[in-house]
Amino acid sequence: MKHWNRRRFLSGMGAALVAAPVLGLLERDIRAENATPARRLVVFFSPNGTIHKHWRPSGSGANFSFPAGSVLEPLAAHKSRLIVCDGIDFHGVDNHEAGMAAMLTGGGTVGTETAGKSLDQYVASRIGQNDRFSSLELGVQTSAWGGGIQTRISYAGPGQFVPPDDSPKSVYTRMFGDAVGGPGELDAALARKKSILDLLRGELGTLRGRVGSQEREKLDEHLASLKKLESGLEGPLCAPPAAPPSVGTYDNDAFPTIGKSQMDLLVLALACDMTRVASVQWNHTVGPVVMSWLGVAEGHHGLSHSDDSNSKGVAEFIATERWYAEQFAYLLERLATTADPQGGMLLDSTVVLWCKELGDSRLHDCKSVPFVLAGGGGLATGRYLSFGGAPHNRLLVSVCHALGLDNKTFGDPAKGSGPLPELFA
Repeated sequence: MKHWNRRRFLSGMGAALVAAPVLGLLERDIRAENATPARRLVVFFSPNGTIHKHWRPSGSGANFSFPAGSVLEPLAAHKSRLIVCDGIDFHGVDNHEAGMAAMLTGGGTVGTETAGKSLDQYVASRIGQNDRFSSLELGVQTSAWGGGIQTRISYAGPGQFVPPDDSPKSVYTRMFGDAVGGPGELDAALARKKSILDLLRGELGTLRGRVGSQEREKLDEHLASLKKLESGLEGPLCAPPAAPPSVGTYDNDAFPTIGKSQMDLLVLALACDMTRVASVQWNHTVGPVVMSWLGVAEGHHGLSHSDDSNSKGVAEFIATERWYAEQFAYLLERLATTADPQGGMLLDSTVVLWCKELGDSRLHDCKSVPFVLAGGGGLATGRYLSFGGAPHNRLLVSVCHALGLDNKTFGDPAKGSGPLPELFA
């Protein structure tokens, strides 16, 4: 039945079935079958949970809106491109650190289908192996406390942190090599590096003919690594933009400048086909950043625990959360107005996930953890959905399916399996 189109079904079964539930199921299946998988994944993280009554939209389904003054109101211009996901729980997980560890891994272990990888790293292992960067992890003041369960969202496997790069200058250099002066210097730098690789390849090739079979296997691995490195050096024909402004990487008041630079570099990396998987991590759980540019004097984490009797603290926390929503809106706007090298705009071919590690920041729980989805991959956007406590593992599966992957579970399979079909309805 799933291969029938709607017209054939109606002519064969009768128009009386128009109102039947089976027709809705058929249409959903046809849409899913015809959907073009997204080509890219972007993860946007901001810490310390939320206050749900100030976060939740009003209404439901396609009939919803963002109340004036609410956390998500800055996303109003992008409403048709979003799915606001409510009622998604981290099952068996609570508090800052555990929420941070489970958020993108789903509590997976080596023996699970996703091998303990985080969402970005699992997707990169499936679709990014041949890209210049299999994934790019960009940070905004994530590592002043070092690398640990509080400061990391990306995992190559259980306990294997993938650190974000907190320096736009460093990211810029990684993307454009030594070419801080312009395209001419980029060509010269690449020519120098490729000549060195040619020399190494020649020496290894000569050596390969003089050694035994076991040594040849090792040399073949080196040759394969050189080939991958060379393809990474070639990169796209994108001229480097102006270098990011020089600011202190961990200067509190440089937070907005660093974040904007990182988002601009992320969009450029996608547009130049350098990578198909990227993340931008704003600070970390229990993050101490003080949003002084908003006239706030207390750290974000401290404000997140303001109870309802502390009206000033709540108002300031909501102001900081609205600021993060403004940054997410900026990222969406850049993606929506930047050309995809394969046609259309980047947002149409990208799944964007805004994630957090906590639900109610005052309760330290991981219930109704806020998630916002945007972009392509067959997602039925323009809706506010409540999932009634569904495990977030199924949301992670859904993101994978929007990217054309076929995994049935993500993380701990005991927490739940399969996607959330409502996201594609």
